[in-house]
Amino acid sequence: MSSKVSILGLKLPTDPRWVNLAAISLDEVLTDHAFCEQKAATSCISLIQRYPDKQRLVDELAPIVTEEWGHFRQVLAEMKKRGFVLGKQRKDEYVNNLMNFQQKGGAPATVLLDRLLIFALIEARSCERFRLLSEGLEDDYLREFYRRFMISEAGHYRLFIDLANEYLPEEMVKTRWAEWLKYEADMIQTLPVRGDRMH
Repeated sequence: MSSKVSILGLKLPTDPRWVNLAAISLDEVLTDHAFCEQKAATSCISLIQRYPDKQRLVDELAPIVTEEWGHFRQVLAEMKKRGFVLGKQRKDEYVNNLMNFQQKGGAPATVLLDRLLIFALIEARSCERFRLLSEGLEDDYLREFYRRFMISEAGHYRLFIDLANEYLPEEMVKTRWAEWLKYEADMIQTLPVRGDRMH
């Protein structure tokens, strides 16, 4: 396993064919990326709305909302520059499958924990894929474009883990995070390798 993947905690690296397929479907990947950034912003808003009493969560996620929406606009600008038009949002099988693993109807603490960890996992996988694009695309400008996104996502991944440890017992976080990582690795193997999707 790549050491860069293990640093993020991920148990399975992305299929190396993905970056080559993404390069062929650049307009599709940029559309999907744009919607991922939009959903990241709205997800942070939903957490703030649900947990307004958790001061650190509110303080830390409020600027992330602005940052993610800024990323959405950056991707839109890049698409416009290249003559691409934002396509329709597609069903995100990766995220939908992750949602299926959330504990439903549990105690408030376990619901919060799963919400934070699912966002951490999405950020970790996005970071890994942005790294692949930053290293595997032939376009020098896009390589640097995605290197900046990679750095940002790594920070977001760390923040969601830190927030989980802030509000839940460390051992509980560690145990559940291991379960999430195993589930994600097993699930990734069942999904087709598609170059028109970020995940």
